[in-house]
Parts: sequence; C-alpha cells; structure tokens
Amino acid sequence: MFIENCTNFGFSINGNTVVGPCAILPQAILQWNVGTYKDIIPESLALFYMLEPKIEIVVLGTGAKVERLDPDVLKCLQQRGIAVEVQSTPNACATFNFLVSERRVTAAGLIPPPPATMYE
Repeated sequence: MFIENCTNFGFSINGNTVVGPCAILPQAILQWNVGTYKDIIPESLALFYMLEPKIEIVVLGTGAKVERLDPDVLKCLQQRGIAVEVQSTPNACATFNFLVSERRVTAAGLIPPPPATMYE
C-alpha cells in the first residue's frame, strides 16, 4: 500500500480514490466509521487487532493537527502488543509510507483534514 495524496475529501491510495476517513490494512482499504478524532474509541480500533498476521504499528491521522486521544483508547492496542503513532493526517500519511517501505506490518486510520478557510 502507498498513499499518493491526501486532501480534505480523502486519499489516493495505490491509484484508488478513497473518500472520507479510511482504514488502511496490509491487504485492504476500508471506509472507517469515524467523523472526527473524538470518534476514535476502542471499538473503532478493533479491526486493527483482529487481523493475522498481527499488525506491528498503527498510525492514526487525526486531521489537520495532532489531537490528544484518550489514553484508554491507545491502551487497547498497546495491551495487544501493537505500537500506536498519533499524528496530523498529512504526517501520518508520510509515516505510513515510510514504515511500509521498511517492510513493517503497518496499518493506518486516517481522517481527512478539514478544508482550510480564509479566516484561519
């Protein structure tokens, strides 16, 4: 898997356009049922620890900036031996691509950054 582009609408991954939040797994790209980082809860991360072979690291992209997630949310993966990296979505995309290039068993949960406004 390789993330080619990230926009406020979604992502271009291996030549496919994915609209909205997505979960990228070693063999699949899925729509991810979250709206914002506040929707990232243990249940929304279950797909990352139910797979074989086991995911080594999950990169979470929380939008335009890094958002603080509830420690219990991260613990649900860490207790299963899965490392977690929380970053802004553009940085998460770059980190995901780097980890995949290093042949790490990597997954990502990505929320597109909101559109920039002229008032920001």
